[in-house]
Amino acid sequence: MPDPGPGEALIDIISCGVCHTDQHYQQGQINDDFPFLLGHEASGTVSAVGQDVTEVAPGDRVVLNWRAVCGECRACDRGEPEYCFATHNATQKMTLEDGTELAPALGIGAFAEKTLVAAGQCSKVRDDVDPAAIGLLGCGIMAGLGAAINTGAVKRGQSVAVIGCGGVGCAAIAGAQLAGATTIIAVDIDPQKLIAARTMGATHVVDSSVQDPIQEIRAHTGGFGADVVIDAVGRPDTYRQAFYARDLAGTVVLVGVPAPGATLELPLLDVFGRGGSLKSSWYGDCLPSRDFPALIDLYRLGRLDLDAFVSERIGLDQVEAAFAKLATGSVLRSVVEL
Repeated sequence: MPDPGPGEALIDIISCGVCHTDQHYQQGQINDDFPFLLGHEASGTVSAVGQDVTEVAPGDRVVLNWRAVCGECRACDRGEPEYCFATHNATQKMTLEDGTELAPALGIGAFAEKTLVAAGQCSKVRDDVDPAAIGLLGCGIMAGLGAAINTGAVKRGQSVAVIGCGGVGCAAIAGAQLAGATTIIAVDIDPQKLIAARTMGATHVVDSSVQDPIQEIRAHTGGFGADVVIDAVGRPDTYRQAFYARDLAGTVVLVGVPAPGATLELPLLDVFGRGGSLKSSWYGDCLPSRDFPALIDLYRLGRLDLDAFVSERIGLDQVEAAFAKLATGSVLRSVVEL
C-alpha cells in the first residue's frame, strides 16, 4: 500500500457492499486486467492524504465513488461535471506482497482494510449515520436513484415503470417515489423481488414470467403506457419492452448494463413516430459531491430508506457466498463490515 501521492487519499474501509459489478470483474466480463482487488460500494475514514488535497482531511468520514471529476474537460467547462469525460482514479497501484500490481474494481478496491483512491473519489459525509447503508450510494443504489431522479427527471404525478427489481431497480422505484410519481409499476420474473419492490414504493407489480409486461403497464396507465420506463436489466428483450411500454413522447432510461456483444433492433419508424427520449443512465448521471450529502439528509429525515437495501451484514470471508446469493436474487445487498 503506497503512501498517498499528490491528489490521493488513503482510506480505512468500514463497510463495502457486494455488487453484481464485482462479480462481472471476477468472471472476466469487464476486462482481463487480473488480478483484481474487488469491492467498490464503500464507506470509510480518511487516514492520510497526499499533496494538494483540499477535498478531505484525515479523520473525515467518506463514501467512495468511482468518478473523480477532472474539472477541465468539455462537460466540466460547460457546467455539467456529472457528465465529466475525463474522470480519474489514484495514479499509484496497490500490490500483492510479491509486487504484482492489483487492478482495483472501478478504481476503488474496497474488499480490504485499506484502499488508495483519488481524493476526488471521496465525498465527505456525516458520521452519525449507518456506514453500511450510506456506503451503498457508492454504486448500485445511486445508479437506480439517479436513473429516476436525474436521467428520467421523474415529476410529481407521473407514472413510472421499472423493469428488473434487483438492487438497482428497487432503488429506481425508491427514486420515483421520492420524486413524486403516483403510479409506480414494478416488473420482474421473481416473486421475491416483486415483494421487495412493494416495500420500496411500487404501487403495482407485474410478474413477467406469466404476464405480458407491455400490456400490464398500459393497463395500469389508462391504456397509454408509462411516462418514464426504466430498464434495470439491460437485455434487448427488456429494452424492447420498455420502448413499447412507454406513453407517446415518454422516456426510456437504460441503466442495466448490457452484456458485451448485445445488439438491439427496432423499427426506425417506431423510434421516430413514438417521439420522446431514449436515454442511457451512467451511474445515475450523479455528481457525488452534490447528490450523496443530499440523499443522506433525506435518509436521516426518514424519506429515503437506505436501511432496507442492507439484506445482511457479513465478514470479508463471506464474499463468495454473497456472490452466490446475488445469482439467486435472494438479497438486495450483502454488506461486508470491517
